[in-house]
Amino acid sequence: MVYDFHTHTSISDGALSPLELVRRALINGYKAIAITDHVGIGYLERLIKEITADCALAEKHWKIAAIPGVELTHVPAAAISQAAKKAKELGAKLVVVHGETIAEPVEPGTNMAALKSPHVDILAHPGMITIEEAKIAAASGIYLEISARKQHSPPNKHVVEMARRAGAKLIVDSDAHDELDLLTSESAFNIARNAELTEADIVEVLQVNPQSLLRKLLSK
Repeated sequence: MVYDFHTHTSISDGALSPLELVRRALINGYKAIAITDHVGIGYLERLIKEITADCALAEKHWKIAAIPGVELTHVPAAAISQAAKKAKELGAKLVVVHGETIAEPVEPGTNMAALKSPHVDILAHPGMITIEEAKIAAASGIYLEISARKQHSPPNKHVVEMARRAGAKLIVDSDAHDELDLLTSESAFNIARNAELTEADIVEVLQVNPQSLLRKLLSK
């Protein structure tokens, strides 16, 4: 079973509609997928409404958990917690924050702001995250992402090491923008293994942690 909590559709910068992405994920063996298109503040309501409708339709007819969410992207650090709170109030079940990836000029302080927010669920591609930040993630229960996306994945080993030292939870996500980016059981395993996780860690990261997060999201 494959779980993936970070994907994009044609609503933002992805290639496929939400329904097509969900359908292709189902064929890939997905148990759950979250649609987390890039968003700021101005069009939160419209985006969440559209994604929620398509996720509900997918779940009605196909055997897959389709989670409506958002990825807060290049939001000023000082505004992240309020934006995450607003997203949840508007119906997003999952809030991902676009972390301080080495591939983009994300505002310094973004990781810390996300990890201190009670409304954030996942810090995506957190780049060269510090041990202090990882400890906050552990204390707050926010998942740190091991990224499958090529430009964001070089620090994956560092993220794993910081999470291991701090006791923070890890999760593998595709950050998919088209069907070729979607995970398979094999590719997810390889991403985790290449990040130097042990066999036991891989089971936790690919199955135990995603199942725990899914239960949390579905209970809301």
